[in-house]
Amino acid sequence: MAVILNVPLSWKAAVAAGGDAADMLDNLQANILKGHVRDNLSLLFLHFGDAVDGRAFLNALARPELTKSAATHLQEAEDFNLNKVPGTPYVGMGLTASGYALLAPAALPADASFRRGMTDPASKATLADPPVSTWEAPYRQPDPAQEIHAVVLVGDVGDAAVSTRRDEVLALLPDSASVVAEETGLAQRNEHGDGIEHFGYIDGRSQPLFLVEDLDAERDGSDGTNVWDPAANLEQVLVADPGGGPNHFGSYFVFRKLEQNVRRFKQVEEDLADALGLSGDDRERAGAMIVGRFEDGTPLTLQRADGAHRPIMNNFTYDGDTEGRKCPFHAHIRKTNPRGSGGAQPPADERLHLMARRGQTYGQRTDVPFDGSVPPSGRPTGGVGLLFMAFNSQIHFDFAAGDFLGAQFDFTQAIWADNRQFPAVLPAGAPDPGLDPVIGQGPRPPQTYPTNWGGLPDRQVAAVPQAVRMRGGEYFFMPSLAFLRNL
Repeated sequence: MAVILNVPLSWKAAVAAGGDAADMLDNLQANILKGHVRDNLSLLFLHFGDAVDGRAFLNALARPELTKSAATHLQEAEDFNLNKVPGTPYVGMGLTASGYALLAPAALPADASFRRGMTDPASKATLADPPVSTWEAPYRQPDPAQEIHAVVLVGDVGDAAVSTRRDEVLALLPDSASVVAEETGLAQRNEHGDGIEHFGYIDGRSQPLFLVEDLDAERDGSDGTNVWDPAANLEQVLVADPGGGPNHFGSYFVFRKLEQNVRRFKQVEEDLADALGLSGDDRERAGAMIVGRFEDGTPLTLQRADGAHRPIMNNFTYDGDTEGRKCPFHAHIRKTNPRGSGGAQPPADERLHLMARRGQTYGQRTDVPFDGSVPPSGRPTGGVGLLFMAFNSQIHFDFAAGDFLGAQFDFTQAIWADNRQFPAVLPAGAPDPGLDPVIGQGPRPPQTYPTNWGGLPDRQVAAVPQAVRMRGGEYFFMPSLAFLRNL
């Protein structure tokens, strides 16, 4: 079976048929085509002092007994679903451009954003990031001796399995290498067991799906795919590995540490409800207008109140809300997945910007995130947040050169989240939407909200203060296992 990039893949058919597609899955890292469970997660950011030692470390770590392939991951997931057979921990490896320059310069991937790195002034200008001097120290990378060359991810359901595999990773690390930084992810869940982020909202529901089996499960086991089809082709996440063979692929991996000021956000919800004159249960709509969903995942464009959390809806567009009467144009999920309503590109081109998001929350809390009785003053102001992670086939975009079709992370942040004039097609006389109130970066002008669900946007209020702060990040490429095993 050949590797066909312009369609989703049936992994079961590929494995059964053998051939090129099976070879691709045997040499593709796990967690790219389908998210791997990683309720507990360790990210080790590494510097290699010696190229020979660095290559030997990655070669040893990529052995099948430590790092499983996408094929093994998918079979383990199937075995768990059918027979509750537990799988093995996830290990993933990525290299920065400087890591490639040290270890394998001839195999350097081509994406321009990846090559220049996230600390580069051009990246900062594109993303409107805060000054690098304000980032957490390990991510500033001012000292060549502390430059980040690689990241190793270790994840699983339980902490014990992650700790054991992490120790195995560190035991392989040569004396010439060092751990520049480590991040620890810990899943947050609501009362229904659904994954949430620290503001208390369902996270990760609207992922693009690359596997036929996942699409079938979404169609038959959730709210369907007849209105919004989450299908994405392999070429939206896979990149031919410059250091691998003809059937070997990798993916660009974007990492950003996003600290959340939960107290500020929860106070903003209260202030917005007051400004709009909302009362009773309708006060919950204030936060939903910022995010685009209620905390339990109910899409605001479909329902004026929460409660539609079984299943969590994803089968919707904004075709029935062209004037922003239900869900504001600037709501987070409308900004970052316009579902054909952005107006700047045809819907088919617009959806090519969507990424495979694999983020995880970090930080310990003493309060319960979904407990509505806790006042804003009882919420954390820092030390918690999201380890944003996403796989991309193209990060960089260049409008001047006409190179933006299919660009993902940089485009989504700069042209959607940070762009006051996106969505681009609005009703006559409507004000500019403004920034994404959750992840948008830059000056924040006032924004307009509908006082009543289904009524015209009629109340301009001060913009939501920034409650998410970028604390550091980097671009990586997750190469094929064949490349790593042949270093």
